[in-house]
Amino acid sequence: MAGGNSNYWEDLRKQARQLENELDLKLVSFSKLCTSYSSSRDGRRGDSSSDTTPLLCNSTQDRMFETMSVEIEQLLAKLTGVNDKMAEYTSTPGVTSLNAALMHTLQRHRDILQDYTHEFHKTKSNFMAIREREDLLGSVRKDIETYKSGSGVNNRRTELFLKEHEHLRNSDRLIDDTISIAMATKENMTSQRGFLKSIQSRVNTLANRFPAINNLIQRINLRKRRDSLILGGVIGICTILLLLYAFH
Repeated sequence: MAGGNSNYWEDLRKQARQLENELDLKLVSFSKLCTSYSSSRDGRRGDSSSDTTPLLCNSTQDRMFETMSVEIEQLLAKLTGVNDKMAEYTSTPGVTSLNAALMHTLQRHRDILQDYTHEFHKTKSNFMAIREREDLLGSVRKDIETYKSGSGVNNRRTELFLKEHEHLRNSDRLIDDTISIAMATKENMTSQRGFLKSIQSRVNTLANRFPAINNLIQRINLRKRRDSLILGGVIGICTILLLLYAFH
């Protein structure tokens, strides 16, 4: 009976080791698949012609990912079942003398199962995150390209409208500046006009108060007119003489 129990334990250990070896190989291939998937996405993202490249590679990798995920999950389930059988065996009354050694072996297989399960879920989560991110970016790029290709004329019209709007804004700004300058000039001239009227009023007041000054001002004005007439006559005579000399 003990020999049969020992053979049963050894069969369980062989099954566990076989499943662990298969899981190890599957997980390595699974990790390489995820790495190649990310690398291929990065390469196509930097390629300007990637938009016209068929997505056959991605579809193949997605199918491989799904297939390998199912296979690994099945192997994990089988290994879990073997570990459960090993745990049941350690509780058998006839093997209590070897219970410590068996529990140590069982714990080692459980740790391996836990590590493989953790690695599988981590790799799967990373793959799903990369695929979701790249699908989102691809959708955004596709929408942008569709917008660019489908609304080129509208974009051209919009650009022309924006340029025309900017031109009108600049014209309005220039007109406002010109009006401001004109208003400032008008105010300045109005101020100077009032100042000159004030001076003229004071001069007239002084002239009315002092007749001698008024007579002096009149004489000065008469002399200025006379000098202007004399100067004009001289200039006219000189001009006539020059013309006669030129046509002589």
